[in-house]
Amino acid sequence: MTPARRILFAALVLLALLDLAWFWHEPLARIVFTLPPALCALGVWMRRRTAGFWSGVLALLWFSHGVMVAWTRPPERLQACAEIVLAVVVILAASLPGMRARFAQRRAAPKV
Repeated sequence: MTPARRILFAALVLLALLDLAWFWHEPLARIVFTLPPALCALGVWMRRRTAGFWSGVLALLWFSHGVMVAWTRPPERLQACAEIVLAVVVILAASLPGMRARFAQRRAAPKV
């Protein structure tokens, strides 16, 4: 497993654990918020090709949720900021292989 995928896996597991602790008293919210990062982490662990893509797409939603909660509910601001940071880590880790491939092509292309 590449370092980017290890970081992606760790961030998804931490995000699932954060959501599990955050929504421990609400069973439906616990399922809605904990299941997606856990399934994405499982996909990354099993080396599914689309796991990184879906992790990045869902991380945009987690980022938006974190910003909304941090802005509107001050008592939950710490959890929301942790969600924001983990969502950014997921986006960067999921995008890193594609960015490396794109910029490697640019360096390899002959200059005219």
